[in-house]
Amino acid sequence: MTMPRLDSKMIEHHYQHAKEVYAAYGVDTDKVLEQMKAISISLHCWQGDDVGGFENPEGELGGGLAVTGNYPGKARTPDELRADLLMAYSLIPGKHRLNLHAFYVDYPERVERNQLQPKHFQSWIDWSKAHGIPLDFNGTFFAHPLASDGWTLASADSGVRQFWVEHAIACRKIAEAMGKAQGSACIHNLWIPDGEKDLPADRWSPRQRLKESLDAIYKEPLDKRYVKDAVESKLFGIGSESYVAGSWEFYLPYAVKHDLLICIDTGHFHPTEQIADKISAVLLFLPEILLHVSRGIRWDSDHVVILNDETRSIAEEIVRGDALHRVHIGLDYFDASINRVAAWVIGTRAMLKALLVALLEPTQTLKELEASGDRTARLALMEELKTLPYSAVWDYYCETQGVPTGAAWLEEVRRYEREVLVKR
Repeated sequence: MTMPRLDSKMIEHHYQHAKEVYAAYGVDTDKVLEQMKAISISLHCWQGDDVGGFENPEGELGGGLAVTGNYPGKARTPDELRADLLMAYSLIPGKHRLNLHAFYVDYPERVERNQLQPKHFQSWIDWSKAHGIPLDFNGTFFAHPLASDGWTLASADSGVRQFWVEHAIACRKIAEAMGKAQGSACIHNLWIPDGEKDLPADRWSPRQRLKESLDAIYKEPLDKRYVKDAVESKLFGIGSESYVAGSWEFYLPYAVKHDLLICIDTGHFHPTEQIADKISAVLLFLPEILLHVSRGIRWDSDHVVILNDETRSIAEEIVRGDALHRVHIGLDYFDASINRVAAWVIGTRAMLKALLVALLEPTQTLKELEASGDRTARLALMEELKTLPYSAVWDYYCETQGVPTGAAWLEEVRRYEREVLVKR
């Protein structure tokens, strides 16, 4: 099936109608679209090659991570990955970032992770400058012989801990260099897999060791104009189903005490937890947070983000709290069962749609109804808003940003697959 392309005049006509509809509710759609232009999502490099990295092509993933599917066209080199990313960016409205993992190092010689330096990522920094795509950065605490048992910063082996402490310190310095080169802060995020498959007898010692490791990592203050540090919790992982040292309860107080960002990954909590509810709670105590948007199905399965209730509720909480400038939004999923470029586009456009819908909400009116005790009108209005013509505003935004409207972008991905991906 060929995806339909909307006529520009039709897009303009539908937008003008939507503009009038939203104006009746006190919403200025032109102002909303200006706000949309300032939103920057950090795309995750690991969707493009199934979390393989370029450090060791024969390496195993491990660390409680698993990628399913074997769709053709996986990126095999940094240049292929960068080309795929540029294809994805060309189909997404707005200007966005790239989240890079340490084992995506692009350097002719093999370098141990605790010896990594900014020069080993110079090609990424140059690419970032050339295309105006700011970088974020993560240490890689998996797919390595010294993480083969699933323990890193909380390991009982002091030598193993020291290696990973040195890796994290090196990654902070790399992030700082990236921030200086791009003229804006690079978000440096830390996640480790450490935990127990079955019931542990000692939950205290690993967390004490993790705390000591983190204290060593963050001992040297770095300029927040160039790097902002975040720590990421997890409920469980494959091989750590019973206990994770770096849990939410561990990292949240640590982040508050040490003025770090807490990373809220939507797949790292119990399926019945409301992730959106955490945003207002945490931002009362921290100036900023990092958000990794994913989609779990029954577990932390990292499916492609879609415009579902959870994504919309997260966007609503950010907008209702006037926190767009305080929440750094990134994506975190990996699906090898579909076209990988399409996966980036679907997920990023879905997150942007959720934010657009939230910005089109007459938030002040809803709050006033609530404050006056008119919960009937509040609920009624919330329901009516669901069927307002936000899609017309979205199409107009895509049109004015020079990217395909509707599903027409899929034709570009199909062409890229025929001309590039299937030849790999």
